[in-house]
Amino acid sequence: MSNKKEIYVTAQGLEELQKELDYLKLEKRPEVINDLKDARAQGDLSENAEYDAARQAQAEVEGRIAELEAMMEKVVVIKEVSKDKVSIGNTVTIKYVDDDETEEYTIVGVKEADPFNNKISNESPIAKAIMGFKAGETVTVDSPNGKYDVEIVSIA
Repeated sequence: MSNKKEIYVTAQGLEELQKELDYLKLEKRPEVINDLKDARAQGDLSENAEYDAARQAQAEVEGRIAELEAMMEKVVVIKEVSKDKVSIGNTVTIKYVDDDETEEYTIVGVKEADPFNNKISNESPIAKAIMGFKAGETVTVDSPNGKYDVEIVSIA
C-alpha cells in the first residue's frame, strides 16, 4: 500500500501546521529536554516520577513532530478554486430537499475539517456526493444514516 496519500489543505491550514511544527521544534522540544535534564539531576531514575513524566512528554512531542513532518511531505495546497463546480476549497450552500433547510459548508481536507464551524472533509458523505456538480443540481447523498437528496444552491 502506498503511503503517499495527498493531504489537502488551504493556505491557512498549511500556515497552522507550520506554526505548530515550529512551536514544537523551537519551544516545546527544548523545554522537554530541559525537564529531562532536571529530572536526571535528581539521581535515582528507577523511581523518579518527574523523569518518567519528562520521558513521556518527550515521546509525545517527538511523535507529533514526526507526524507533522510526514504530513508536510504530502500536503497539497488548495489555491485557485473554481466556482463552476464543487471542489475542495469551495463554500457551498445546499438545501436539504426533504425538509427545505439550507446549510453552508466549506469543503476542506481531512486535517482541517471542523464540523462545529461548518468545515467538512472532502471525504465526508456530503462532500463526496456534491463534488464536481454545479449550482442548481440535485444530488443524492449516501450517508451511514441512509440516502437523502440535496440541491446545490450556490458555490463560492
